[in-house]
Amino acid sequence: MLEQRIQQQFFDIADLEYQSAETLARPIADAAQAMLGTITGGGKLLLAGDGASLAIAQAMAAQLVGGFERDRPGLAALVLGADAAVNAAVTAAAPAAEAIAKQVQALGAPGDLLVAVCAAADSAPLRAAIAAARAKDMTIVLLARRGSALAAGLGETDVLIGVPHERAARVHEVHLVVVHCLCDAIDLQLMGEQEPA
Repeated sequence: MLEQRIQQQFFDIADLEYQSAETLARPIADAAQAMLGTITGGGKLLLAGDGASLAIAQAMAAQLVGGFERDRPGLAALVLGADAAVNAAVTAAAPAAEAIAKQVQALGAPGDLLVAVCAAADSAPLRAAIAAARAKDMTIVLLARRGSALAAGLGETDVLIGVPHERAARVHEVHLVVVHCLCDAIDLQLMGEQEPA
């Protein structure tokens, strides 16, 4: 019985990824273009996640700065909300829900881009961060679940990548694929097709 349940997990994510491929391809391409425009325009990418989604934001930053599947110079990407000492200092002076927003206010600039990652239906810290990014005239790419309340904070030039699922684990799994697609698309645009080995 346990083995069948485990197998069903694989079948469920495979089905969701197959269904998502067509609906998410356009927003992922739009997000990659926005991120590339920021990078080539001299801006930086600020990444934030709430809860377990923070790990996905950290993985993305590692692949942008350290390289994805090819050797290239690092790209300007910084994870917000991951430094415990900074969070403690910020939350000592403001509510915890505003910690990421405070970092956006301090580090963000017009022309920068915020990548917000959230598998929950809503997130007060990310809602505040999105508002702070909009106030700074930054573009926003939101990786969320379809129907997320966070999408209400997006503007016309922002990009929503909304995974069509309610279960957080499934949304996280698709978000990781999305991150890999974004990193691959950015590398392709910067360096062209990879020569076959």
